[in-house]
Amino acid sequence: MLIIREFKLDDSEAIYQLNKNEMKYDYPLEETVENLKKISENKLDKIFVAEVDEYVIGYVHASNYQCIYSKPMKNILGIAVSKKFQKIGIGRDLLEAVEKWARDEKVSCVRLASGEEREDSHKFYLKCGYKKIKDQKNFRKNLIF
Repeated sequence: MLIIREFKLDDSEAIYQLNKNEMKYDYPLEETVENLKKISENKLDKIFVAEVDEYVIGYVHASNYQCIYSKPMKNILGIAVSKKFQKIGIGRDLLEAVEKWARDEKVSCVRLASGEEREDSHKFYLKCGYKKIKDQKNFRKNLIF
């Protein structure tokens, strides 16, 4: 039976595995756990997990998004579902958990960005009612401490 619930720290290793296997993010487990602890302590973010038979098989991480040129939104920072459980509605259920959080807080929009190469994901988001707004390049500058 599928359960969508809020993240618990015990879910950390499963989220690490989803990031590694489905998202291809090779980030150390210890640092992933530390990040999840920090995220779980703030009130701006939520992580929802999809659980089947006590196994976490998907997650979505969303945050409050406030800028000076728009109304507040929820921003999906990551979503992943185990390959074995894709295409059966679990991703949609995770998105709906974020949408419910937004509605509960009277926030009228959920946004997300998706890698250019993730064409299957783009089709999925469109099927879930999301609209492509623009193409965009992301830039980053690494700082040395």
